[in-house]
Amino acid sequence: MPSLELEMDIQAPIARVWDAVIDIERYPESMESVRWVKLLPHPDPDPCVRRSGWSVTLKGSILEWEVDEHLDHETHVMRSTQRSGDMQTYEAAWIVTEIEPELTRARLEITFEIGIPLLADMLNPVAMRSLRENSTEMLRGIEREALEAAR
Repeated sequence: MPSLELEMDIQAPIARVWDAVIDIERYPESMESVRWVKLLPHPDPDPCVRRSGWSVTLKGSILEWEVDEHLDHETHVMRSTQRSGDMQTYEAAWIVTEIEPELTRARLEITFEIGIPLLADMLNPVAMRSLRENSTEMLRGIEREALEAAR
């Protein structure tokens, strides 16, 4: 399965970066490719387990999916696994690490499978480039949100 990993060092405390990462309903405000994100009802009452619906624009195409998310506030890791949607498989993880008190690394890892085996050789590289562009935009949005929280 194709995968990508991107990271960015952000000049902000880990708490502000973590808050920006987990506040997914605000993503559309600072990320042009994210059309909407909604927290959905989840049968598990644990606040560290949630479900969300996403709609993003990827190279002119609209992709939508639902994921189950697990938030680990102690290790600052949020993992998402697709429940349903436009890709066969989609898994993502945000990993937020303190480097120094005012410097934090935000890392985004994505694994996906388009689900059209005969076209995989052609579609996966296009999807990879698009996901990389969108993920870079997401990291920049997280950085903007974390820096604005300081003001």
